[in-house]
Amino acid sequence: MERISPCLWFDGVAEEAASMYVGLFPDSEVLEVTRAGGDTPSNAAGDVMLVRFRLRGQTYTALNGGPMFQFSEAVSFAIECSSQEEADHYWDALCDGGEPGRCGWLKDRFGLSWQVIPPGLGDWLGGPDAAGAGRAMQAMLGMSRLDIAALRAAYEGRV
Repeated sequence: MERISPCLWFDGVAEEAASMYVGLFPDSEVLEVTRAGGDTPSNAAGDVMLVRFRLRGQTYTALNGGPMFQFSEAVSFAIECSSQEEADHYWDALCDGGEPGRCGWLKDRFGLSWQVIPPGLGDWLGGPDAAGAGRAMQAMLGMSRLDIAALRAAYEGRV
């Protein structure tokens, strides 16, 4: 069976990033650390070259490829949360050393973009009440960290 897994390009911090992500998400682990056998264009002999890790069943590779490429918002990882408390936990942890964005998006301290999605968001933004969906969208556009109670109130017209 073929598998598709993301490879994330870092500049010397692949092991640090993988360790942070594995420590943040339950049911996660570092699977393998590969060191350069000799000098490469991006690594000296013995440096960490690749880190394979798993987050909640999905395997990733972190590559220390050098400074040539940076992350952009064109690729992000969405975390579907089950509560405001869980969303706040991931938001706080990933923003630590990073930067909050708008509408539930943020960049972690390595520059990787994440979306922290609270439960119910899809129902409010795409629900059968078009006016409510519009109010929820307007509320979301004014937020950085998403607030479940405020989004629900906007959808229901209670603001």
